[in-house]
Amino acid sequence: MNAIEPILSDTLRDDGFAFLHAGESRAWLESSGGLGDWKDFAASWDGMPLDTYMADGGKYRRRRHAVFKATATDAEMVRQPDQPHFQTLNYNALNGGVERWFEPMTAAVAASDTLGTILAATRELFDSLAPGADWHIELHQFRIEANASTLGQPTPEGTHRDGVDFVLVLLISRENIASGTTTIHGSEHAELGSFTLTEPLDAALVDDHRVSHGVTAVQPLDPHHPAHRDVLVVTYRRLGAA
Repeated sequence: MNAIEPILSDTLRDDGFAFLHAGESRAWLESSGGLGDWKDFAASWDGMPLDTYMADGGKYRRRRHAVFKATATDAEMVRQPDQPHFQTLNYNALNGGVERWFEPMTAAVAASDTLGTILAATRELFDSLAPGADWHIELHQFRIEANASTLGQPTPEGTHRDGVDFVLVLLISRENIASGTTTIHGSEHAELGSFTLTEPLDAALVDDHRVSHGVTAVQPLDPHHPAHRDVLVVTYRRLGAA
């Protein structure tokens, strides 16, 4: 553990969310392992399949998915068989209420040093906030694309909660993209903070019970060139929780 982790724990307890600039995020993550294969890890966002479950008919989101399990009695985090992602309509009024089977994260990405480091760091942090928890962990690789005629919607369902305990949103890359501002909201939709993930490894952490979040639409800086925003979203949900 380095000096950043207790600060993160306190911030999440006090505020329900935290934002880390890339340098802070790197220091936090590297306290749990290496990021030496980051270049290959980031390249795995290229060529992902379209998300075909978009109820708004949008063709702007690409996605891969994986599930891991962690138990309080075992230090290992074990990848689970491929399974659907499900949210109730209470949490996702646009795309909820159905089992969504996404293309799985590749075996190489799931076994990468970078992902192992991300999982180790997040587990240590979230274990400190929920000691003794067994975790259902979902990982989502997202690419949001935009062009001259179509805005990309990172959160097409609007400001929302995910129906989990904790969330990490880690920026992988931004290419020719404007906007994409994350907003954090408390009770009665009061805005508690906002920030824009602009550099690879910029990160947002959220206590999903305490706050909701959303991201503004993205658009190309130059409409004549490809534009995308890549993030990794990692969610932790306590197994057996009501």
